[in-house]
Amino acid sequence: MTRQKGGNETMDLEKLKTIKAVVFDMDGLMFDSEHYVQKSWDIAGEKLGYGPLGYNIVNTLGTNLTNRKKYFLEHYGNDFPFDEFLQTYRKAYYDLAKDGTPAKKGLHEILEVLKEKNLKIGVATSSTREHALDNFEREQITHYFDSIITGEMIEHGKPEPDIYVESCRQLKVDPKDAIALEDAINGIRSAYGAGMNPVMIPDIVQDTSKVDALLFGKCKSLLEFAEILKSIKLDTEE
Repeated sequence: MTRQKGGNETMDLEKLKTIKAVVFDMDGLMFDSEHYVQKSWDIAGEKLGYGPLGYNIVNTLGTNLTNRKKYFLEHYGNDFPFDEFLQTYRKAYYDLAKDGTPAKKGLHEILEVLKEKNLKIGVATSSTREHALDNFEREQITHYFDSIITGEMIEHGKPEPDIYVESCRQLKVDPKDAIALEDAINGIRSAYGAGMNPVMIPDIVQDTSKVDALLFGKCKSLLEFAEILKSIKLDTEE
């Protein structure tokens, strides 16, 4: 079996050749936004008298707003003013990222490679559709995507598999024939639960040991994964 080094992991190139779709997470994977979120939580926590709260992000990465609220109420009590916290950190976030969050290394390159190889391309993000489209339109990449699934479209967010199941349904591909690109532990669990092939590209959380057994592969960047795809001929290519 031919295998290719991808970061610290190996990928099965024979399996990779049969892939028909790639689905992206967004925050921390396509855009360097999680560091802005972390800082905004620190600012909001200080303003509300709880001290810096940004360290909590490692426990909520990839989850939707409902699960994020549940986390804070469980850890800081039912009287934690989550709605006020939400409004405060969102204002801080947009102040910090008023010019937009930068695209991650290799984003444009990998989208072009996927297009050249005739793969379907989807997005499965816990963020809102408005936030996602703002990012995509700023980078002028909206036209690449065959499907965009956002947090408010799904009842059960990551780590539940629903968002990736729906993404594959819309793309009309069997999950076993699709790659999920993720930077978060919860996202990897979601994609794996949906029956997909998860590839981890770490961002804030570098320790992937909790999900290493679930991974199809691991890369240092989107650019590295793009280079791996470019090196082989896929079944989707004419």
